[in-house]
Amino acid sequence: MELSVLIGVLVTVALILGLSVYSGARGKGGGQGSGAAVTAGIIMGTLVGGSSTVGTAQLAYNYGMSAWWFTLGGGISCLVLALGFVGPLRHNGGRTLIGMVEKEFGPTAGISASLLNTLGTFINVISQMLAASAVLAVLFPNLGLAWELLISTVFMILYVVIGGRRGAGLVGILKLVLLYIAMIGSGVIVLHMTGGIGGFTAMVKGIDNPEGVNFFSLFARGAGTDLGAGVSLLLGVLTTQTYAQAVLSSRSDAAARTGALLSTFLIPPIGIGGILVGLFMRANYPGLAAKTALTTFVTRYMPGALGGVVLGTLFIAVVGTGAGLALGMSFVLNEDILNRFTDKFQGAQKQRLMGRVWMVLVLALACVLSMGPLGDTILSFAFMSMGLRAAAVFACLCAALFFPGRVDRKWAVASIIAGPCAVLAGRLVGLPFDSLFLGIAVGIVLVLIGAAAHRRKRSA
Repeated sequence: MELSVLIGVLVTVALILGLSVYSGARGKGGGQGSGAAVTAGIIMGTLVGGSSTVGTAQLAYNYGMSAWWFTLGGGISCLVLALGFVGPLRHNGGRTLIGMVEKEFGPTAGISASLLNTLGTFINVISQMLAASAVLAVLFPNLGLAWELLISTVFMILYVVIGGRRGAGLVGILKLVLLYIAMIGSGVIVLHMTGGIGGFTAMVKGIDNPEGVNFFSLFARGAGTDLGAGVSLLLGVLTTQTYAQAVLSSRSDAAARTGALLSTFLIPPIGIGGILVGLFMRANYPGLAAKTALTTFVTRYMPGALGGVVLGTLFIAVVGTGAGLALGMSFVLNEDILNRFTDKFQGAQKQRLMGRVWMVLVLALACVLSMGPLGDTILSFAFMSMGLRAAAVFACLCAALFFPGRVDRKWAVASIIAGPCAVLAGRLVGLPFDSLFLGIAVGIVLVLIGAAAHRRKRSA
């Protein structure tokens, strides 16, 4: 690796971690909620990760504009969060999404939803850890998987444990600025080298394309698959504690809503740069491994120091997503599982300490599982993680937020369990559409049956 590239990587990583430490120290003891910018930083710091950058370029290499669903879906999900869920979430009184479900449907529903939701989130943590190790493999080819995973784990812990929630928010803002420089800058370089939009379009039309892929279509993989990806992101965001926590920790409804709206408009453009890079690499390096499209472009076409900044930013982007998901898991484990069985850890200081202990344990377990053959297996199922979370929680959460007191508890529990089972069954039988739709449909139908059963009880 060139010295200038290494310097760019180290300076970028040090800058981001330094801000995390500084903002965390300033935020200690402060009881005020987050402003709109920090709220947006927390949301984007977790939502914009490997899929929005490396994954977008990878998918664009094979399918073109279809890859935009990674970030377009993220923007749409933040819009729905802002316009439809901020008020109900903040006025419900629950501290976690699972707590809101349990408040409405009882402890059986709460523990079932908690376990299934946590499992889905944990799968995504592992996928982010493996993605972070893949970036390190580009920087240090001879490092070895075990060291790559260990370093990724340490950085995920430092990202949030030192900085805390406020640190995660401010770092998310800085990370977004750097990602804009990285991804939009990459897109600009591509357009410059191809002679503008006209030249780029001509280049794409000249790609050897025996499969007949329409690189300019948002539905190149088929409407069912691509819409399924967008819906997975939408429902996954609405049922993940990290994003709900960003809204709940805002100082006001207005700040929460503005933060989510900022995320709505800032996330989708990041994907455009990845699409331009992916298609450029497909046209010029047809035999390239698609997952290396973005990192290969950076190392070959960007000046040394700038390339280092971009690679450092990509690494931190993936680290931030994994850390943010682990932070949400730690909050759920504290509130919905630990406090259910003991009151020894009550109080803000003890809760904060246990939250960090949970986070370290979660990341350590993810690191260990990623080192063996199980890591590859879990990574192959990572695309289902949001679907599992949504199928378990979405229908009952909507009932709890928008129709309280109108659904029978037994049917709500059935919805929580049957939804994820339907997702897994759909994958096993190979449905011609995303099995997430089946899982959500099963959950909604059972909730509706529960609503009818509740009405019959009241009228009896």
